[in-house]
Amino acid sequence: MSQAPEASGGPVVTPMRVVIALCLIAPFVAMLWVGSYAKTDPAFIGIPFFYWYQMAWVLISTVLTMIAYKLWKHDQRARSAAKGGASQ
Repeated sequence: MSQAPEASGGPVVTPMRVVIALCLIAPFVAMLWVGSYAKTDPAFIGIPFFYWYQMAWVLISTVLTMIAYKLWKHDQRARSAAKGGASQ
């Protein structure tokens, strides 16, 4: 009597998790690539590009983190439902 090996509950790479990772990695890449924003022009209401670009990424990072969180919760509910468990 042989039984099929049970699937482990370990990490699984899904398209949704790839999108989540991209949402979380994008701000780091944008801020670490200094050569792309180390300039003064174009200025926005008198503020050099260097500064307003970084401040814009604060807002963009917030939105991307919120999207990643919502996708993660959706993914967890879907995995829980697939296993037959109760969703949170």
